[in-house]
Amino acid sequence: MNLFRLDASILPGASTSAEIADAAEAEWTAAHPGGTVTRRHLGTDFLPADAWTLATTAAFTPEADRTPAQLEALALAAALAEEVQASDAAILAVPLYNFGVSQHFKVWVDLVIAGAGPTTPLLKDTPTVLVTTLGGGYGPGTPREGWDHSTPYLERVLADVWQADLTVVKRELTLAATTPGMESLKDLADEQRSRALTDAREAGQALAGN
Repeated sequence: MNLFRLDASILPGASTSAEIADAAEAEWTAAHPGGTVTRRHLGTDFLPADAWTLATTAAFTPEADRTPAQLEALALAAALAEEVQASDAAILAVPLYNFGVSQHFKVWVDLVIAGAGPTTPLLKDTPTVLVTTLGGGYGPGTPREGWDHSTPYLERVLADVWQADLTVVKRELTLAATTPGMESLKDLADEQRSRALTDAREAGQALAGN
């Protein structure tokens, strides 16, 4: 069994998304002690920002005319797509940054699509847990309702394009403990953390087939 684990936090030593994803992974690992975990951390092992452009333009360039950089980008895109497709289960920990997905995560998605094709269902029926964390509150009735442009995009790519069997674990208010003006939200933030950890453990058990 092979679990694909992706992290996108730029603060790996203090990542709230990683903490929740770890809870899900622990359940999978307990059920599959001999399993393999393939890891990709986009926040510490950066992908080249120009690789998608090179891979995409290479597709419209005759093979004999492709540059070494284009060939390298094509190979990277193919390898990233294979990494996803080879998984029996997947966990992705993707925080919200600046109201959307981060640049380094978007580069990864674009390269995977370049390597596999725009409509290839790479995760078809693969049990997948998406952990997403948000510093503030973006739910119904909040001042920033509708400002979360990350979660809908992630669901569209993972569930609709790649056809994953997707479970979303979401935690908001991760900045309440450290941000002036959010002091009154600390108790609610603690509740959200506890609920997200419980949801992640349950999702991890389902991921493992328990």
